[in-house]
Amino acid sequence: MEGVNDVTPTDQDWLVDFRGVELRRGGKTLVGPVDWQVELDERWVIIGPNGAGKTSLVRMAAAEEFPSKGTAFLMGEQIGKTDMRDLRALIGISSAAVQSRIPENERVDDLVVSAGYAVLGRWREEYQDMDFSRADEILAQVGATHLKERTWGTLSEGEKKRVVLARALMTNPELLILDEPSAGMDLGGREDLVGYLGDLAMDPDAPAIIMITHHVEEIPYGFTHAMLLDEGKVVAKGLINSVLTSENLTRAFHQPIQVDRIGQRYFARRASL
Repeated sequence: MEGVNDVTPTDQDWLVDFRGVELRRGGKTLVGPVDWQVELDERWVIIGPNGAGKTSLVRMAAAEEFPSKGTAFLMGEQIGKTDMRDLRALIGISSAAVQSRIPENERVDDLVVSAGYAVLGRWREEYQDMDFSRADEILAQVGATHLKERTWGTLSEGEKKRVVLARALMTNPELLILDEPSAGMDLGGREDLVGYLGDLAMDPDAPAIIMITHHVEEIPYGFTHAMLLDEGKVVAKGLINSVLTSENLTRAFHQPIQVDRIGQRYFARRASL
């Protein structure tokens, strides 16, 4: 990665500090260059069409990818000068990639409690009663208490989303990353989850949150900032009300989009011509 020497230190209130960051694969730039800072109390949503670079950007913020270019700090540590494993311990992730690695026969309560050891597939680790109590509490918060004795392979897609979210919260992360957390849920399940995430976003003791979604309807109340991506480039970023406009979404999705705000929620549709 370029730019790891002789750089200005980051602000300690920034959990993510990207300066001219790019991610390239096979000679193609997947995302960037991006300048982006995420503070301790911010809740970000990243929106864009398929192939816009959302997941590539978030994988760097999750310490799962090294930037190909630019300077990146996570949790105050400069990427390229610190152990990425230490950073990952401070980040909770809910994503399809995590789901794909979970053993089919893993019990839900074991899956959540084992987050403390950063393992998928409980084996010989020893846990205390307080660990199981916290797992029960978090499962209740995400509406998944009734799933605790089920195995992973028996869950629906929506149920899996809830359980992976509970696992991501188990370790009290400093940064919570949600990659399409309500994908695969029916309307009722989605609204339940959006409500929970809204309450979490409003909690001053909650971690900073970065969420990817394709749909503005899935953005919980309490989110403070937004970034629009298209073809790896930033269309707009900043305070959510200034980013989620009809003009900006029209640019990002290359068709006329009308955005409305009803209460604390956003709704989008193709504009009538």
